[in-house]
Amino acid sequence: MNKITFSICITFTFLFFSAHSAPENAAISQIPGFDGTLPSKHYAGYVTIDENHGKKLYYYYVLSERNPSEDPVVLWLNGGPGCSSFDGFVYEHGPFNFEKTGGLPKLHLNPYTWTKVSNVIYLDSPAGVGLSYSENKTDYITGDIATALDAHKFLLEWFKIYPEYLSNPFFISGESYAGVYVPMLSYEVVKGLDAGVIPTINFKGYMVGNGVADEVFDGNAIVPFAHGMGLISDELYEEVVTVCEGKYYNSTKPDCERALSKVDEDVAGINMYNILEACYHGDISSKISLGKSNLPASFRKLGETERPLPVRTRMFGRAWPFRAPVKPGYVPSWPELLNGAPAVPCTDDVVATIWLNNEEVRKAIHADPINVAGDWVICTDKIAYYSDAGSMIPYHKILTARGYRALIFSGDHDLCVPFTGSEAWTRSLGYQVIDEWRRWWVDDQVAGFIQGYDNGLTFLTIKGSGHTVPEYKPKEALAFYSRWLEGKNI
Repeated sequence: MNKITFSICITFTFLFFSAHSAPENAAISQIPGFDGTLPSKHYAGYVTIDENHGKKLYYYYVLSERNPSEDPVVLWLNGGPGCSSFDGFVYEHGPFNFEKTGGLPKLHLNPYTWTKVSNVIYLDSPAGVGLSYSENKTDYITGDIATALDAHKFLLEWFKIYPEYLSNPFFISGESYAGVYVPMLSYEVVKGLDAGVIPTINFKGYMVGNGVADEVFDGNAIVPFAHGMGLISDELYEEVVTVCEGKYYNSTKPDCERALSKVDEDVAGINMYNILEACYHGDISSKISLGKSNLPASFRKLGETERPLPVRTRMFGRAWPFRAPVKPGYVPSWPELLNGAPAVPCTDDVVATIWLNNEEVRKAIHADPINVAGDWVICTDKIAYYSDAGSMIPYHKILTARGYRALIFSGDHDLCVPFTGSEAWTRSLGYQVIDEWRRWWVDDQVAGFIQGYDNGLTFLTIKGSGHTVPEYKPKEALAFYSRWLEGKNI
C-alpha cells in the first residue's frame, strides 16, 4: 500500500510540475548582443489565436528579478495603432539598454527596467504589427473591437501555457493609442470573468500613459497646452478662443480653421511627442543632444534623463494628423500621411530595426524569420485600422465602478496627448477626491503631481517628460510603477 501511495505521489508530482512550469521550447538561452548573465528568465514565442487563418501573436515574457512566483504579471502594449511593443522593450522599460555600434547593437542591463519588480509580457498586437502576423491577409483589416477580442484570446491561451502565474495579480498597461487598447481589453477580461471563462485571470487593474481617451477632451486640450507652454502667443490664443468658441477638435468654421492653421504653423518643427527634445530630421540632426540644444538652460535641465545611454531624439503616438486624437473611422498610417515615407516624424529607430531584423536574433527569441513574418518596423502600414469604439470614458467608468484600480499617468511636456486632456477627463468621471493635488517625490526631488479619487482612480504627471514616460524619466517611472503595483502611497 505504501509503495502504491508513493507511486501515486511521484506521478502526481510529475504531472503537477509538468503542468505548472514554463515551456522549455519558449525559454531564451542566449541573446545576441548581450554577453552578461541574465538576472531573470526570459521566454518568447507565438500564441496562435486562429488556427484556420494561421493568426499568430508574438510575445516576449520577462520574469521579475525579485520574486516571479508572487510578483504581478503586467501586459504591456504600445499604441499607434500599428506600433510594436518592442518600442517599450527596446527604448523604455525593458531589461536592456541598447547601444549603437554600427552593426548589431550591444546590450547592457537596464537599471530601471520594470522587471525589477514585476513579470512583464510584451505583446505585438494586432496581427500584422511587429513580429505578429497572419497567413490570411484579411486579418490585417481590423479595429478597436477586433483588437481587444484577439488580445483577450491571446491572454486566455497564454495563461494555459503559463498556468503557474494565474494566481499572480494581473495588470494591463500601455501608452498612446493603447489608451484605447488597455481599457477595451480590460473590459473584455472582466466580461470573461463574469461569464466564468476558464482560465480565471486574477485581474486587478490597469495603467495608461499619455493615452488617447476621448475626442472632445483630448482634442480640446492641445491648444490650451500649446499656449500654456509658450508655443503660441497670447494674441493667437485669444483669437483661437474667440473664433473657435473653445472647440478646437472638429470645427467647421472657416475663421476657426484659419486660426488653427496658424497654431499648426507655429508648432511645426517641434517634437510634438516631447517639446523639450530635438526633432530628428536626418543623420545630422539625429546626433543633436540636449546639451547642444538651443533650448533655455532651465528647459535643458528639466529634460535630462537618468538613462546611462543616449535616448532617441524622437517620440511617436497617434497615426493621424494633428488635433484629431481619437478620430472615428479609418486611421491612416504614417507612410500614407507622408506619401510613402517610411519614418514616423521626429523618429530614429535604427537600433531596434537592426536588432529585430537580424536572423540570429529572431532565432534566439523564437520569432519567425523575415521570409515568414516579414520585416520588423516600429510602426507598420501593413494593417488597415479603424477606430470603431468611440470614447473610452464609459469603459473607464465601468471598470473603476467595479473596483478595478486605474492609474492614468502623463508626461507633462507631451503635445501629442497633453496631460491637460487626461486630467480633465479623469476629473469628469465625478469621483470624490480622496488625495488632493500634491507633489510626489523621487530622491528628495519633485517628480510630478498626483491626484487620487475614490474607486481606485489615480491621475499622475511626470515633470519634464514627454509621450513615452519610461524612456525619458526611467527612474521616476520605475518609482511610481513599483509603488502603485504594491498599493503604496506614490
